[in-house]
Amino acid sequence: MSAKPRLHYAYIVAALAFLLLIAAAGVRSSPTMLIEPLQREFHWTTATISAAIAVNLLLFGLIGPFAAGVFERFGLRRTIAGALALMAVAAAASVFMTQSWQFLLLWGGMVGVGAGSISLVAGATIVNRWFETNRGTVMGILTASNATGQLVFLPLFGILITRAGWRAEVLFIAAVCALLAPLALLVLREYPSDMKLAMLGASAVVTPERSTGNPFLNTLRALRDGLRTRDFWLLGGSFFICGASTNGLIGTHLVPACGDHGIPEVQAAGLLAAMGVFDLIGTTASGWLSDRYSARWLLFWYYGLRGLSLMYLPSAFGIASIGLPIFAVFYGLDWIATVPPTLKLTTNAFGRLRAPMMFGWIFTGHQLGASLIAFGAGLIRTESGSYDSAFIISGVLCMIAAVMVLFVGRTSAAPAVAVPA
Repeated sequence: MSAKPRLHYAYIVAALAFLLLIAAAGVRSSPTMLIEPLQREFHWTTATISAAIAVNLLLFGLIGPFAAGVFERFGLRRTIAGALALMAVAAAASVFMTQSWQFLLLWGGMVGVGAGSISLVAGATIVNRWFETNRGTVMGILTASNATGQLVFLPLFGILITRAGWRAEVLFIAAVCALLAPLALLVLREYPSDMKLAMLGASAVVTPERSTGNPFLNTLRALRDGLRTRDFWLLGGSFFICGASTNGLIGTHLVPACGDHGIPEVQAAGLLAAMGVFDLIGTTASGWLSDRYSARWLLFWYYGLRGLSLMYLPSAFGIASIGLPIFAVFYGLDWIATVPPTLKLTTNAFGRLRAPMMFGWIFTGHQLGASLIAFGAGLIRTESGSYDSAFIISGVLCMIAAVMVLFVGRTSAAPAVAVPA
């Protein structure tokens, strides 16, 4: 009998997934750094640019469940490598933009599709395929890649834009994506059984059933089954609010909101990066907690505390030197800590085999909320000259979500679709 490897390949797959998710998060969040440069060069309004970002956010979520179906049918490696190539082409082509519809096509459409194929749904698929134990902890680490992407890329984007212009930033993004595509093909593996390994934490090698059906139809069937359960509506609704209070609002509009108060782009990007540091801590801790405590009550506290921080934000700008760092710590710890307990509740409701696809649809709700608030907050800013109302509205919505999640798992309807047809 051959000796077991000292390092299970699941760790290598998870490390690569973390790197890919970092890149996807950095590329997806980069348009927030382009708002002011594009306004200065092309005189586009905040609402016009926000519309493209809204499409980006919507596709980032909408592609997720279909990507889960494509993963099953055609494999993670080819899908992720193709998505990276698509983002590289879109970023490189954007140096030739002169019209707002081109920004909408490239950064709203193509980058949205590419980043959506390397989203948290890919992380959930990898966790459920490679890890038998500590799935919450691993998913927490992978989720934290969103924060790490901002931590790594946004300050760098700010420096590149300040010193060399926005075209240097998008060319840098194209180069990163072009380098990662072949790495995904070389290193990523589909299942532990492909290497004659058991899942990490399991003792037996299990060869999974490979999907041969139409991935598009399988994805729609999952949505049909989900819509028949109360848990799906509660999880999707709360995640809708999660997106409306994170990526769509703070991730998109905090930098221009800081600009309204005289705070330079690089300093505002540094504030987002600081929030990323605390989110890295908070989301990793959330994964550890979700392996040990009630996911419902964790979500109750996460949404409630986030709502309070958003309602505090307009006041924080009045004392920016003190108020904004306090907000960065408080909000940062809670930014996307909701993902590990939401995935746990999704797995409990629909079973581990179907969980990635169902989570993909729930994540679509997240990005729909992000998309609507990204455009809505830009419209509020254009009409009123301030983001304050958008921050307050999102804070109130978080309080509603805190109540909603307490009812997840308290119905007998969800187990009816736990076993795929």
